[in-house]
Amino acid sequence: MEHFDIAIIGGGSAGLAALKELSNLGKQAVLIEAGRSAGTKNISGGILYSKKPKAGGVTNVEDIYGQDFLTDAPVERLITKYILHATSKDKVFSIDLTPAHEYNSNFGYSVLLNKLNSWFAKEAGESAERQGGGIVSGVHVQSVFWDEGNDKTIIQTNELDQFEVKAVIAADGVNSEIAEMTGAREKFSPGDLYQGVKVVVKLPEEIIEKRFEIGSDEGAAHLFAGDITLNHIGGGFVYTNRDTLSVGAVYHYDSLLDKPVEPYTLINELIKNPLVREFIKDEIAVKEEIDKNLPKEEQLRTRFAVSKLIKTWQEIRHAYYSPTGRTKLLESGKFKSDEEINARIDSIQYELSSKYKTKFMTDYVELEYSAKLVPDGKRCRMKKPYYKNILFIGDAAGRGIFIGPRIEGLNVGIDDAARAASALSRAIDRNNFSNEYAGEYYSNSIESSPYTRDMKEIDKGYLKIFLDAAKDVPKDIVGSRYGMIFKLMSSNTFRGLAVGLANILGYDRLLPLVESEETYVNVPIEIAEKLGKQIGSSYFPTIPTIAERIAKLRYDDDSLSHIRVLNPRDEFMKKMVTLCPTKCYSIEKEEVTLQHEGCIECGSCAKQTEWRHPRGDKGINFQYG
Repeated sequence: MEHFDIAIIGGGSAGLAALKELSNLGKQAVLIEAGRSAGTKNISGGILYSKKPKAGGVTNVEDIYGQDFLTDAPVERLITKYILHATSKDKVFSIDLTPAHEYNSNFGYSVLLNKLNSWFAKEAGESAERQGGGIVSGVHVQSVFWDEGNDKTIIQTNELDQFEVKAVIAADGVNSEIAEMTGAREKFSPGDLYQGVKVVVKLPEEIIEKRFEIGSDEGAAHLFAGDITLNHIGGGFVYTNRDTLSVGAVYHYDSLLDKPVEPYTLINELIKNPLVREFIKDEIAVKEEIDKNLPKEEQLRTRFAVSKLIKTWQEIRHAYYSPTGRTKLLESGKFKSDEEINARIDSIQYELSSKYKTKFMTDYVELEYSAKLVPDGKRCRMKKPYYKNILFIGDAAGRGIFIGPRIEGLNVGIDDAARAASALSRAIDRNNFSNEYAGEYYSNSIESSPYTRDMKEIDKGYLKIFLDAAKDVPKDIVGSRYGMIFKLMSSNTFRGLAVGLANILGYDRLLPLVESEETYVNVPIEIAEKLGKQIGSSYFPTIPTIAERIAKLRYDDDSLSHIRVLNPRDEFMKKMVTLCPTKCYSIEKEEVTLQHEGCIECGSCAKQTEWRHPRGDKGINFQYG
């Protein structure tokens, strides 16, 4: 039987960081990833932070991958603007939260995980191979068991012969199969989770910079609350990438179960907001119907010619609005100057308009639709994130930071990974993988993490920045209940006493007050209506149907379903008919039925199903993530 020191299950950013850090420490590890390659199963909002807490230390991405990380890695844009918008119909009131975004931060970059995790995999894989390990993709772990008599831990997969390891790092996400198959923890309940849904929108690089008023090396993050929530607890976001936008909605899962609404409806509501419509708009070519009276060969010839011209127009135009894109066009020898490139764009547009009656209009272009569940560490972090010789990190351990507009997960998982690698490196040196030596050491390290403190306690410094940002909002505008709180909290002395008392009582006791329909819906609507600026929009977006969104996704279909419905008459499952992001569920004769082929593996149904990731190399393959 093949033997490795450490097996890491899951090739997301946390699992890959664990692999890289173990190899940095001179240890052998193998990473098992179910996707075709690292990154194809991963999505994020997403912003990758590097932090510098005032008390305690964390391991950041650049600590693991080297100080050249920012020059070498395919990150998108450095977020230099962080704006919160309260919305009510066509009125928007904006608050600059950039100081809160920069609080205790070295940097925060927008990222797309397919691209970034592919880079992480290359760096981590090369380091691991030098230690006799590496990455094995397209493999799904079926079980982990212990041969107690011979002190062995055996891993079985669907695709490989079973192999032996000394310990395991579970980085297999919020619906961790390793946690379930070993009984390390219960499945997370809906009250522990957020459901996030995202679309990636295409937009040329320099148009992004002009529209969001940012430089070529800068980015912006815009958050939304108010009527765009459709009376749910959560909100929307728009993040600038290099030449795309990440547009998404993140909502507390309990809130969605209370008032079920299709996840794509929440995205659509955000897109319909006039400010968001103006953010995402672009010039779009729309084909005219081909004359059906023409001979079929002529119809085919025309259709091919139009499609080819539109594709050429899109590609050249997209490149023209990018410095690197223009350089490549000039270096290709096809154009001698920027003016020639622009002239070619105009000539194609004229040919399409005059010869083929193609219309050019304002709309937007979606590239990819995705969804995932996100753990709320305030509620569901594992107090003991280990089981025997298995250490759980990141989402698998329920570790995510959700504090109002502050949302962090990638950096938390990377820090967890470094702590797990350190614990197991120490265990390898002593050949001691007992609970007391490895598991407890890791658990104590996690408990001392500044991120864990953020999940347990209110940070007075962060709260002060947030309140200062909202100081111009009249206290009487938010109603007597919250107006009084704002007035009292404006006093440094009272704020210190109040936060101290709240932390003694326990953060979780405040959650019903802090995370409520009042704070996420009613107060923002009232602020927007009374203080908001009216936003006009020049068009109404043509929003794809869910069928059109699914049709754009890439799958390697598996005839064998990876999900089994346990009780087809269960009330939770009946709500999944609405809450599944890709409408995999329907009701026939009062029983819920599943069509798994369109599944994007978000795990929204996992609570009441036998849920697994598809077999290795099967299922969804995200192109952006």
